[in-house]
Amino acid sequence: MWSRRSQHGARLHDRPAQRAAGGPALPVRTRNRGRPARPVGARNRGRPAQRPGGSPSLMTDIQPFRALRYDPSRVALGDVIAPVYDVVAPEDRALYWDRHPHNALRLVLTRDVAEEADTDYREVAETIAAWRAEGVLRRDDEPAFYVLRQRFTTPDGLGLERVGFFAALALEDYAARVVRPHERTLEGPKADRLKILRATRTNLSAVFMLYEDRDDKLAQAYESALDDPSALRAVDDGGVEQTLAPLRDPAAVARIQAFLAERPVVIADGHHRYETALAHRDALREQGAPADHPSSRLLTYFANAFAPGSLLLPIHRLVVDTPTPDEAAWDRLTRAGWQSRELAVEDAEQVPALLEAELAPLADRYAFAADDASGRLVLWSRPAEGELSVRVIHDEVLSGVFGLDAEAVRSGAVAFPKSALQTAKDLRGGRGQVALYLNPLSPDDVFRVTEAGETLPQKSTFFHPKIPTGLLFRVHEPES
Repeated sequence: MWSRRSQHGARLHDRPAQRAAGGPALPVRTRNRGRPARPVGARNRGRPAQRPGGSPSLMTDIQPFRALRYDPSRVALGDVIAPVYDVVAPEDRALYWDRHPHNALRLVLTRDVAEEADTDYREVAETIAAWRAEGVLRRDDEPAFYVLRQRFTTPDGLGLERVGFFAALALEDYAARVVRPHERTLEGPKADRLKILRATRTNLSAVFMLYEDRDDKLAQAYESALDDPSALRAVDDGGVEQTLAPLRDPAAVARIQAFLAERPVVIADGHHRYETALAHRDALREQGAPADHPSSRLLTYFANAFAPGSLLLPIHRLVVDTPTPDEAAWDRLTRAGWQSRELAVEDAEQVPALLEAELAPLADRYAFAADDASGRLVLWSRPAEGELSVRVIHDEVLSGVFGLDAEAVRSGAVAFPKSALQTAKDLRGGRGQVALYLNPLSPDDVFRVTEAGETLPQKSTFFHPKIPTGLLFRVHEPES
């Protein structure tokens, strides 16, 4: 059975449905789940959102579009979709390139990382044109929203489904407070994505946006589209079942547009892609492009952050190329009111279940677990005081204990493996000195921080599952 019961506040870690065990103890702090990072103003629940200046106005502006999609009579969707480009390990690129001659990863990443710096991606534009000429890629005849259902299994073995939709979002500068980021970006990734956008004039990967609908009413307007006989299905490498269907019912489309027109949205994943799209739009406008040029909109996936099936996982930290702190450094936490206790751990496989049993119950405190692969896991925690746990851990542990400032973190002194198990394996494989395991944030945390105009530390959120590349694309061509 696939459940749509709420996962908000669920203390889910990346635990395989296997054995539990002990692990090295590290400092842990409790999170103050649901409270703002800093005091924020009262929320105007139930009233139209407002732009700066206080007057109600159109907020999130979305339109149906004619997607460029793989022809299911020519290729099986499961053979050509790929993970979103920024989670593909360098050594895995060839796997997707070789899987199928039309695999979508060929459009977003070079086969070899070494080729990336020198390419201008003109070959990608030529590839898209060739695939369209061959009929492998076809553009739909009529505009639509595209509904996506993802059925997946949580780290603790529960079957869930998340339903959202793709639309063409009108780009807005952050200052308008319509689209709200929750993290800062790096220039390197944006420069590379800008090259490929300029070359292809195509949105190849969707930006993932969250909207707030605590009663989950809007889903009624689009879920029925999944019954369409033309719906396409595929299962990705992570075991996620993807079902995609167009939604063209005028009443449903209008209802969705009206709902989001009164609300801002928060970027869940794709900050670099969003800012790249802004830069591309602005550059074309400087060259005389009209305000309604196709570059003024972006391929975007929308999901309700508070719907059953929305799952926010933790992102753990692995400190690399940094001396292991001595006892005196850790004593700073004790003097600051942190409490610690040690847990025995024999191998990496034990870590996820241990975190579920010992760290997850501390979600109402500042908390984390530290692991140095010595056979002990140290659990640290202290009472929460209104700040988000991830911020406190960055300030008091990464900075206070390890001496790493924000620039050091951005420059690679901290790695962010994809799961607790992977973090534990990387640590024991010599790819880091100390692992810091965290509890996840909640959707409330994310919305309150962004409403206050603030950002979170790098890699603070992981909305699962991500959106694969290749389900559909959006070309910068007229819709009519």
